[in-house]
Amino acid sequence: MKACGLVVEYNPFHYGHLHHLEQSKHETNADCMIAVMSGPFLQRGEPAITDKWSRARAALESGIDLVIELPALFAVEHSDLFSKGAIMTLKELGIDALCFGSEHGNIESFTKAADVYQNHQESFDASLHEGLAAGRSFPEAARSAYQSIGLTEGEVDLSKPNNILGFSYVKQLRNYAPDVKATTIQRINNDYHDENITGNIASATSIRKELLREANMTEEAAGTLPESTQHMLLDYKHKTGMWHHWEFYFPFLHYRILTMSKQELRTIHTVEEGLENRLKRVAKQANSFQELMEGMKTKRYTWTRLQRMFTHLLCNNKAEEAQSLLSMEKVPYVRILGMNATGQEYLKKARKHAEVPFINQIQQLDEQLLAVDERAANAYYSVLLSPLKSEMIKQELQPPLRIHAKR
Repeated sequence: MKACGLVVEYNPFHYGHLHHLEQSKHETNADCMIAVMSGPFLQRGEPAITDKWSRARAALESGIDLVIELPALFAVEHSDLFSKGAIMTLKELGIDALCFGSEHGNIESFTKAADVYQNHQESFDASLHEGLAAGRSFPEAARSAYQSIGLTEGEVDLSKPNNILGFSYVKQLRNYAPDVKATTIQRINNDYHDENITGNIASATSIRKELLREANMTEEAAGTLPESTQHMLLDYKHKTGMWHHWEFYFPFLHYRILTMSKQELRTIHTVEEGLENRLKRVAKQANSFQELMEGMKTKRYTWTRLQRMFTHLLCNNKAEEAQSLLSMEKVPYVRILGMNATGQEYLKKARKHAEVPFINQIQQLDEQLLAVDERAANAYYSVLLSPLKSEMIKQELQPPLRIHAKR
């Protein structure tokens, strides 16, 4: 069986994702479509609108064959580390191809850009370090470093979010899975950061904004979502009473910041450069997550960087542990969230060649990286009332989802 890997968040799964899935399957002629998906918290440091189990189910009902969890620590990182975790995971599954969405849509340009980067990596690293030392944010410093080796002005616009991720996938494939063929599908009809729905293919950002603003499934949002996703969202909200967003977590964050010492705050991953002082000062005045973010944000500390920091604070991810885990050159396990019959058949064959265990439940292994996943799940469900909270957490101990047919 030929397998194609997709790196996804599906927050939530919409018609743009369906287009990417169908085009990827066509382009790669794959028999099995494998999604490595972020769990409770996402790359921009946000809680997913619904939990990973409901998002995995919607993906399976829309045509994905196998859903694997991207380890939580890698899921909330900048593009190179996010991509590293995803590619190392997909490597263990023996995929033949990787297909990513991009604004550019031409894989040859990404390959040429990767050649340039490979030939000038030392210069790039020196420029990046210089930019960060000068107080620039990581995205600004990276763009400047790319420009210094002749990339930003080239064919691939590395100021675009999906191009940045795509470039990282291509780089990490060379590092960890050089035999995997990379291809890309051009993003259509909308921009990643679009905040308003303008058609049936809309950005996930605009869809979430519409859902959270109206606290209901509106006609505009429904027009962008497959029926399976609509059912998933409504079922989740009926069960939990919410779609997750940062404001629900503010009381927990506020308590953590106000009761931890500055020394304790400094032990948290990405709380650095004196941020603990600013955290203490701003938290005393903030009455909401929005106020906390507005008080913390500077040119150096972007919205995304701060949200990632708050995720690590909420999940109690310590800097020393995180740095050690993020430097690993192989994932210690592959966590299976769900599958259909095709995915199950592929897994049987993939297990024979994998170098790490495939696990179904969180208690099957004693691994530091898995402990981070468990903390992330506990933090994510912390906003729910008991006994529902306990019921949702118990999903971590259950077998993977098995879907036999589309809804």
